[in-house]
Amino acid sequence: MQINMELCTGCGFCMRDCPVEAIKIIKKKAQIDAAKCTCCNVCFRVCQEKAVVVTGDALESSVECDACPIKCQVPANALGACQRYINEEGVLVRITPVHTFDDVREIVGPETSATIKEPVITAIGAGATYPCCKPAPYIVSEKRNDIDVVTVVTEAPLSYSSVLVKVDTDVNIGKEGADIFVGKRVAGMVETEQYGSKMLHIGGVNRLTGENGFVVARTITDIANGKEVKLKIENGSRLKIKVGKPPVIDGRTIAKMRVGCGSAVLGIFTPLLCKAADEVIVLDSHVTGLMSEHVAGNYTGVKPAGVSLKFKQSTPGRYFGDHGNGWGATSITNPEDIIDTVDMTIAREGMTILITETTGQNGALFKVDNQGGLEKISLTDTARFALKTIQDSCEPSLVSAMYTGGSGGSARAGVTKFPVKLTRAVHECRACLTIGGAPTYVMPGGGISFIVDVNKVKAGSFYWTPTPATICPVEYTMTLKDYKAIGGHVEAMKPFKAKEPLKEDSS
Repeated sequence: MQINMELCTGCGFCMRDCPVEAIKIIKKKAQIDAAKCTCCNVCFRVCQEKAVVVTGDALESSVECDACPIKCQVPANALGACQRYINEEGVLVRITPVHTFDDVREIVGPETSATIKEPVITAIGAGATYPCCKPAPYIVSEKRNDIDVVTVVTEAPLSYSSVLVKVDTDVNIGKEGADIFVGKRVAGMVETEQYGSKMLHIGGVNRLTGENGFVVARTITDIANGKEVKLKIENGSRLKIKVGKPPVIDGRTIAKMRVGCGSAVLGIFTPLLCKAADEVIVLDSHVTGLMSEHVAGNYTGVKPAGVSLKFKQSTPGRYFGDHGNGWGATSITNPEDIIDTVDMTIAREGMTILITETTGQNGALFKVDNQGGLEKISLTDTARFALKTIQDSCEPSLVSAMYTGGSGGSARAGVTKFPVKLTRAVHECRACLTIGGAPTYVMPGGGISFIVDVNKVKAGSFYWTPTPATICPVEYTMTLKDYKAIGGHVEAMKPFKAKEPLKEDSS
């Protein structure tokens, strides 16, 4: 890497973002220390003045790293851009040794004993006691492997609650941060996307206690109970969602979830795709892939094709996409529009270009003419087979939801005379929190904040009350010894006998 001193303004962006601190600003100009520079191109990508020149030259002592798409050229005794590898006498060495579980056991913390992982009874149908200073409605015990186990249950109203809805789709539904409407009232917002899914956050204490609290509480409860709910994204799509079913977006049922980003699709299927065409482009709103430049294409011997794309390059063969209603949830509605130029000094007449997306559901094949123009041709059997393989590797799109709540409030007093001791017991895995018998993830830090997959809780177990709040079945299970130690209401323990099932009328 070199700096064009005439263009450099000394803004310091390159120095700020260089991962190996190889750049300093001296006399208002950037200076690159070649003994540290890994040619990662960060400085080139952040320079607004185009003052960084990529020479393609590295020190003779440098070793190329293949641990990620950056392909760092790591100089002798220097670190790679990710800080994981060092060049020791021409060999890249991982700085941190492989850890056994014993090496991290103390950090991971204790595991919940199998003895208390399952509640004696669930809180479904248990009811609640109010005020909370009274003992919980059921405090029951049973013996497991000669150990007395106690479960305390209540159907607790939780103002601190919400549902995080995961919608498996690449379809553009609206901007992150956009409001989500139920009817004409705001009930949530679009969250940051996760891998192959849109995330919708419905509820939260501020919305529950706000002007739309009742509709928010009802919507959280309906989603958690597996009912179909209609949502509208601000300046975006209309959705029909139901946990365990495919999402319906703007009237269209979404069938497939991406198998990976555009780069990942190339990485997985290049051996198959390189037989389908001379060049392959996988359109994706996040990372669009170009096979001839991609490391997977290089690995399988794909020749340079002279194709350049309109999207901004991230690393070789990987381009940052944009968002829209076209192929791969990009703005590209005509697939050939992704191609900026075809360099005929590298490309050749008759060369084929296959363009698809991350689900393989759309595909188009083009032939290059002697002027670098594109002629659309019919998909070959080999191309169809490649697209079908991608499609078959995709999981079906589904809607799922995680109910999140804070059970660290006053309801703890129905469990113990010393609520903070219950909180500590949960975090120390001496007490196990379940929701309707389903396992939870208890968030670290203070309080008892948890996440549960609503699909693992019996439908109809969630309610709402016009406080407004949502109501969920909460169980705490621990040994009798630990229950006594936290000041539990031992005096309120009572035998539990399940109701006999209703007998069918033989008449």
